[in-house]
Amino acid sequence: MSVFPVVQASEGVLRQVLADHPDLMVVAFQFQTAGATGARHNHPHVQSTFVESGRFRFSIEDESFEIGPGDSFVIPSEAVHGCVCLEPGRLVDCFTPRRDDFL
Repeated sequence: MSVFPVVQASEGVLRQVLADHPDLMVVAFQFQTAGATGARHNHPHVQSTFVESGRFRFSIEDESFEIGPGDSFVIPSEAVHGCVCLEPGRLVDCFTPRRDDFL
């Protein structure tokens, strides 16, 4: 079992890999302040996101929606997506395959 470091992902956002395998990675993102962002981006991985706490406005391609504790959704491979934190909280993301850029 490995313990991965907490790293600064962006201003007001901390990231920690929780578990990894070549086929799957689980990552926690702690949004410390309202207004912190997950910049719009895309990647080849399929991503699922679970809201452990807080509130967020997400966009996937041209669709935007607000989510809160207990909500979850899937982001398809290569879909452009991002979020804005409305209330500080934590997201837990799963990626398949693993995000080697997070190691």
